[in-house]
Amino acid sequence: MRLVHQASPWRSLFHENGTLNTSALNAPLHHLFSKLSSNFPSNFPSPDTSLTDAYAWQLPLVETLVHYDLPAWRISQIISDHNASLYRQAIAQSLDEMQAQGWGAPPVDYCVLMLGSAARFESLLGPDQDNALIIDDYPDHRHVEIDGYFQALGERFTQRLDKAGIPLCRGHVMARWPMWRKRLSEWHAQLDIWSADRQVKRVQQTNILLDFLPVAGNPALAKRLEESIASTLPKASLFMDEMAALLDELPVALDRLGRLASSPGLDAPHDQALNLKHQGLLPLISAARLLCLRQGLREIATHQRLIALSHATAALTLAESELLIAAFERLQQRLLDQQRYNKARGQAADGWIDMRRLREDERLLLKFDLQQIRAFVQGAKNA
Repeated sequence: MRLVHQASPWRSLFHENGTLNTSALNAPLHHLFSKLSSNFPSNFPSPDTSLTDAYAWQLPLVETLVHYDLPAWRISQIISDHNASLYRQAIAQSLDEMQAQGWGAPPVDYCVLMLGSAARFESLLGPDQDNALIIDDYPDHRHVEIDGYFQALGERFTQRLDKAGIPLCRGHVMARWPMWRKRLSEWHAQLDIWSADRQVKRVQQTNILLDFLPVAGNPALAKRLEESIASTLPKASLFMDEMAALLDELPVALDRLGRLASSPGLDAPHDQALNLKHQGLLPLISAARLLCLRQGLREIATHQRLIALSHATAALTLAESELLIAAFERLQQRLLDQQRYNKARGQAADGWIDMRRLREDERLLLKFDLQQIRAFVQGAKNA
């Protein structure tokens, strides 16, 4: 069963006499805020709103944006912006709490990074936390004092986000752990270690770090990390070879005959489920990241990476870039539609789609998009 379609508010843009009907155009947003104001303060959402309430507001916001006919890739940018604001709120509350408890102000500059889809402005529903922390350099004899401060900060803001509904990362990719909380010089050294050879785990960890966005603190530290990445990784030939080889760990959801097929071993919820995140979006995102790193391009969002690859390099033609961007947008749309469907039924918003909900034309278009992605991934491996 499909979600019931509602008439677009854009069809009410004009009165019969031709004048603008702004009240009708604004009605969905007014409805969203009036519905919430019965339970929350009249200025909701505001900096004083609890993180739990602010995060709970995200789903009705998404439904309202859908009513405005926004495509999923635009909605994902807004979700990412909203998640960034939740991060900033959680960090500010944690710093205030630490100040009140006698910890004082941060002893040195720092920068909190969001990682992954949020950093690429590609968040959909049901994210978990992926974050890191850069601490400005300080003398070793102050390590217990200064790292202890930022460990406490990392534990507090990640716990606040978890309580609000953005769960802790199961893989421990969070600023509360030493692996993802380092001095700037230690991050430089870590990149040297990770890129020294072609060990799978090190390449996987580096891949996580490559998509980052400064969300709080001093962004100049993030800029210096970006410079270190650009100067270190592309020259590490063994590392780059392993990064390309790891694309084989993300097979596109097609069999050898080019038919739609979910890979075994992914714990599918039923035999008609396909993991569009792991077998569609992630192969495309990973191949674009690899090519941009090889070419010295610093874009983070997949849209911008695909555009840059066609404009600044010979890795993609303009026509190929446009096909991949269209495929990326359609896959995001398909996944967001499934997540909204699941949420409406009290189910998890994950990376799976139900093939039984697709019409024949939608299956054909999905197969076409995945074929373009598979060809792109193969080209990225061989570049």
